[in-house]
Amino acid sequence: MVQISIVYWSGTGNTELMAQKVAEGVREAGQEAVVLSVDLADVSELKKARAFALGCPSMGAEQLEETQMELFMCDLENGIGGKQIGLFGSFGWGGGEWMRDWEERVRNAGASVVGEEGIIVNGAPDEEAEEKCKELGRALAVAVS
Repeated sequence: MVQISIVYWSGTGNTELMAQKVAEGVREAGQEAVVLSVDLADVSELKKARAFALGCPSMGAEQLEETQMELFMCDLENGIGGKQIGLFGSFGWGGGEWMRDWEERVRNAGASVVGEEGIIVNGAPDEEAEEKCKELGRALAVAVS
């Protein structure tokens, strides 16, 4: 069994809930999931992994949270070539530009975005969004099989 990390930053709990649903999908597909807030995650461990997920809500002018997730991404992105990365996050306003920017950033670093695009949810995830998160988890489990 392969362990798949789901690393997130959450301000209101919506993105944390999404992380838990991604983990649920990983487990449903027969792999082990570990859910970590970004302040507890280890960049060097993720650089060794074949696949993992990252979650962050939209902040400010549609950007990643600056004090933890952005710094984490700066440390991580030079070692993600060839990896499969799932992206997810919630937002309260805007059109999802932060996620499109994040997807492009991951691709420019040489990684693939699982499902071709990140999962975004306005506010708290509803049942449909929760299912999409589980699907992402199942896809990550397949990626490491």
